[in-house]
Amino acid sequence: MYLRHLQVTDFRSWPQADLALEPGPTVLVGQNGRGKTNLLEAIGYIATLGSHRVATDAPLVRHGCERALIRVAVVNEDRELTVELEITPGKANRARINRGAVGKPRDVLGILRTVLFSPEDLALVRGDPGERRRFMDELLVLRAPRYAGVRADYEKVLKQRNALLKTAGKRRTGREDPYALSTLDVWDDHLAVAGAALLAARLNLIADLAPYAAAAYMGVAPDSRPAKIAYRSSLGEAMPEGYGVPDGARADEAVLKEVLVEALGRSRNLELERGVSMVGPHRDELDLVLGEAPAKGYASHGESWSFALALRLGSYELLRGEAGEPVLLLDDVFAELDRRRRARLAEVAAGAEQVLVTAAVDEDVPAELAGHRFLVADGEINRG
Repeated sequence: MYLRHLQVTDFRSWPQADLALEPGPTVLVGQNGRGKTNLLEAIGYIATLGSHRVATDAPLVRHGCERALIRVAVVNEDRELTVELEITPGKANRARINRGAVGKPRDVLGILRTVLFSPEDLALVRGDPGERRRFMDELLVLRAPRYAGVRADYEKVLKQRNALLKTAGKRRTGREDPYALSTLDVWDDHLAVAGAALLAARLNLIADLAPYAAAAYMGVAPDSRPAKIAYRSSLGEAMPEGYGVPDGARADEAVLKEVLVEALGRSRNLELERGVSMVGPHRDELDLVLGEAPAKGYASHGESWSFALALRLGSYELLRGEAGEPVLLLDDVFAELDRRRRARLAEVAAGAEQVLVTAAVDEDVPAELAGHRFLVADGEINRG
């Protein structure tokens, strides 16, 4: 899989950008603030329908404009597809495939798959659990696009159930709503069904990813303590044994649904008191462990970078082994890495079908990746 062409209109700092691409390494060189990262962000948005830098779409549209447009041509096994996304803050985004409109923007997911490593990835190790849940869910969607719908269904049910908990919980103040209270059982079942589907997928993902991440960490930090990842569920000891571990049992949605229903019943009083759902995938965590200690709070700066890199390289190896190579995006990361980590990342990237690299200066780019070169400056992209 590779990108043959990228075009953006009114995206971030770019009124217009047009870039012809080829397989192999491509390097975008330019001073900071010239829009290099914006181009990789546009590519990543096509692949995930989200930005690695911001949580909402509004900052993606150039100041003073109503909408932004991203268009890419993707070649996969000699078949080319054109994908177009129109981003309009406050309104539903629109998508086209080969110039034909599609029902929902998420219908384009799976056409382009990317793995992006950026300075923001340090938050995977040092940030809050939401960063790691997002990492898992985005990788799920890259692996199997249907999970975009599963995640959306779960978030919708969760929002509805939380609203009911707030209403029903008013009984604590003497304003009981019998109807809301009686319907919670129904919403428990809805949450358990949607939650079991998402939870099973995450558990199986982490079981499959764990060996790749551990091997990648050993490759970039061979003198460090061994690294491992593990899924920590809000179900606690109620989680069936062997789920989420390499060579363990594959997670079963039906089993998890029953476990979730029971857990929701046990937490009912606390949930009514607090007005929020206390059990489910939205409360779960991806544990990152170095030796016997959690990476967060205990890992050095170099170890944190190594772990973040290992998660991305592990993801890349997992995806390439299942359905062809994703496009590798490396956003201004070589300047952040020491010699050993730069060498390991360059070794993997040099073997990719296509890798796009941004850098402030040529010296930041390893010789193995000195392929096609573009200079980015003053709102223009010129071949170097």
